[in-house]
Amino acid sequence: MPDDDATIDLHVPLTPTPGLTEDEYRFPWIHELEDAISTLEDDSVLELDDADEQGDDYVFTLTGASEERLLSAAGKLANLDGVPAGAFAMVDDRRVELND
Repeated sequence: MPDDDATIDLHVPLTPTPGLTEDEYRFPWIHELEDAISTLEDDSVLELDDADEQGDDYVFTLTGASEERLLSAAGKLANLDGVPAGAFAMVDDRRVELND
């Protein structure tokens, strides 16, 4: 029976977007990911807490679906244009690589 109460943490390296001017926000991909996550609410994948900076990563906590479904959603999010390479998910102390 699938676990419909899974929780994963999507970690994205805090890498500034190249080619921006000095006046532009260095991490526009954070807002893009937040917008993309909000559209997942219709698919029963919900952001559990506000995303936040943790060390060298920006972390989004996702819940509301099975682990398989959450990892699939995290993989799609991690591979959106502009998201820095090196994103991964943490599931019960297990690291799952999502993009190169």
